[in-house]
Amino acid sequence: MQRGSVLAFDFGMKRIGVAVGDWENGLAHPLETVTGEGNDARFGRIAALIDEWRPTQLVCGLPFSMDGTEHDISRRARRFANQLNGRFNLTVTLVDERLTSFDADLRLREAGVKGSARKGLDDAVAAQQILQDFFDHAQATSQT
Repeated sequence: MQRGSVLAFDFGMKRIGVAVGDWENGLAHPLETVTGEGNDARFGRIAALIDEWRPTQLVCGLPFSMDGTEHDISRRARRFANQLNGRFNLTVTLVDERLTSFDADLRLREAGVKGSARKGLDDAVAAQQILQDFFDHAQATSQT
């Protein structure tokens, strides 16, 4: 059984949602949304989160079109995942993130979070869904 915490990222051009979870309980929690101009500011904040949570691995959402094809943001998300691996020397697992942003927005609406307040939260909640999908898949494959 794996141990330790895992950080997950919902990559976007303007914002990066971050979630945290651990192998012991297999539950993901939204953490924050990283913003900032340029890679230095973003990776500086990510470095601080990695320093704080000491993850054993990272997960990054990989966006696909509904038909399963990749597009420009898919390539950018792959590049971001490669940068995470290169900068922090941690394994980065890519996870299909189709509909996670839509689901995050829906969950926040159902929770009564209004308009502009959702904008800062939906990326972290999408990262939470990416990480929960990762944990659920890992648990399902370990039971077979």
